[in-house]
Amino acid sequence: MSRHQHSEALYEAALKVIPGGVNSPVRACRSVGMACPPFIQRASGSKIVDADGNTYIDYIGSWGPMILGHRHPEVVAAVSAALDRGMSFGAPTDLETRLAEMVIDAVPAVEMVRMVNSGTEATMSAVRLARGYTGRDDIVKFDGCYHGHADSLLVAAGSGVATLAIPGSPGVPEAFAAHTLSLPYNDADGFRKVMKAQGDRIAAVIVEPVAGNMGLVPPLPGFLETLREETSRHGSLLIIDEVMTGFRVAYGGAQSLFNIQPDLATFGKIIGGGLPVGAYGGRRKIMERMAPGGPVYQAGTLSGNPMAMAAGIATLTRLQAPGFYENLDRVSDRLARGLKSEADKAGIPVSVSRVGSMLGMFFTDGPVHNFSDAKTSDLERFTRYYQGMLNEGIYLAPSQFEALFVSAAHNEADIDATLAAAGRVMSTLAG
Repeated sequence: MSRHQHSEALYEAALKVIPGGVNSPVRACRSVGMACPPFIQRASGSKIVDADGNTYIDYIGSWGPMILGHRHPEVVAAVSAALDRGMSFGAPTDLETRLAEMVIDAVPAVEMVRMVNSGTEATMSAVRLARGYTGRDDIVKFDGCYHGHADSLLVAAGSGVATLAIPGSPGVPEAFAAHTLSLPYNDADGFRKVMKAQGDRIAAVIVEPVAGNMGLVPPLPGFLETLREETSRHGSLLIIDEVMTGFRVAYGGAQSLFNIQPDLATFGKIIGGGLPVGAYGGRRKIMERMAPGGPVYQAGTLSGNPMAMAAGIATLTRLQAPGFYENLDRVSDRLARGLKSEADKAGIPVSVSRVGSMLGMFFTDGPVHNFSDAKTSDLERFTRYYQGMLNEGIYLAPSQFEALFVSAAHNEADIDATLAAAGRVMSTLAG
């Protein structure tokens, strides 16, 4: 009898009514050779449980937002209190202002914030604002950086597009793509040359400050600084996409960690505490160009919905506890070092990277500094590793090109169990 028989039945039902049986492509687990994905039934702390009752130590954390772990009691209480007031009003509430104030207090470059419902909405809105503010059309992004599925940002994207080996996407007009230039990540010299030649046409440069959608790739020293210098020189805006890194790698996000102040920044995941949310913010004189005060239009019926705002406020409040990030960093460092050690003992070449509680492990000799490097990974070996770890009760991202996330709920016993499982699985991968 299959240990996933209930998931298999649920997947069969989903395939009849949902394209591919999933509402986000990577979830199908096709790139890791799975006949069907585990369907999750419930979660608590560092653990999730599937429809067949299998328990896993979770290193996806809903793709990042569960930094406190699943169903943290303070977040649950906050959402419950908000629910008592009403689910959604389509009108302003005090909770929106409170969460905006917390983001502004945490991130020096942000003076005003607009709430939206997803990371995709945040990035597409920030790009529209940059174009409206500068009067220019062209955008620069970087290969392997994923900024959501908006048409102009799906060029050379990482994440699910890389996982499924899709070079772009049908449905994106060539005219849209023509206004987006994608360059190699971490190539400061190449970026300087492009800005010298085309800088007067560039509305904005958008970047993941720590690339988390081609695996985990940190910025090389000087890369982010070069982006800031060149955009300032040519009158372009710098957009730092902190949908994944915001409040994850540090309370003030990656921009505080690397001491870079962008013109605009995008947020998501953690500021919703696990509920759908996104936000974009930046300097007041730029943000004031948004409607209704300015001419750049963007709207959303559910933007700033009270339950997501309440979950975000509770999460950010908890993140300010003394020693929170230090403890999270310690546990994450032990996991990263342990995974590298287990691979070395088994004679398996891997490159392990970490920034805060975000981790990546590439099945390649490394180092990995960009998307081309990431694509040298042994995908067949990763597939075997993924399946082996899943059978061991370890829930990893079903793609070589995704990051892993550690939460405050992961304890020493979880790390012990994970490393022991990794050792057993790694020993089967040689040859």
